[in-house]
Formats: sequence, structure tokens, C-alpha cells
Amino acid sequence: MIVYNDTIIIEETIHDEWLNWIKTVHIPAIMATGCFQSYKILTVIDSPNEGVTYCIQYNADNIEQFQQYYMNHLHKFQAIHQQQFDEKFVMFNTLMKEVE
Repeated sequence: MIVYNDTIIIEETIHDEWLNWIKTVHIPAIMATGCFQSYKILTVIDSPNEGVTYCIQYNADNIEQFQQYYMNHLHKFQAIHQQQFDEKFVMFNTLMKEVE
């Protein structure tokens, strides 16, 4: 299994608006690409950062599914996120493989 992880640190002042948008708009659109089979939203309990830190993990069965997402969708979704919440968050991504 391939896990694509978005870590987002969002300003507390827009946290509720952001979380609602992520749950109702952003994640459903990403899942509609068909590149991922499931996802999880996690919050970092002991983050040293200001703001609220979330990890959104998207699970793909194989690297080819992730590569399809990367080539055809990733930059569009990052641009939409940036446009929606400009200068109110920091994001970085990690690609991981499950160890059996």
C-alpha cells in the first residue's frame, strides 16, 4: 500500500472554515479521481507549531495509482487549496510505502 500524506498547519482563526471545506469539498474531489481507495484525517496532538496541525493520509493500492494522481491532479488541487486559504497555512507532503 502507498500512503500519500499531506501535513497542513492551519491558522486557528480559520480552522473551522478550513476543516469544513476539507471534509465537504477538497477530500471528496480528490477521492473522486479514483486514484485512492481510502483516507484518514488525523490531528497532531503535541505539535510544536502555532496553529492546528493535521495529517491527511490517502491510501493507494500501488505506486502507479499515486503516479496517476501526481501527473494528472496534484498540482490542480494544490492550487485550489492555495487560492482558497492563501497565506493561512503551511503544507508539506510525504509519500510512504507500508512495510509488511
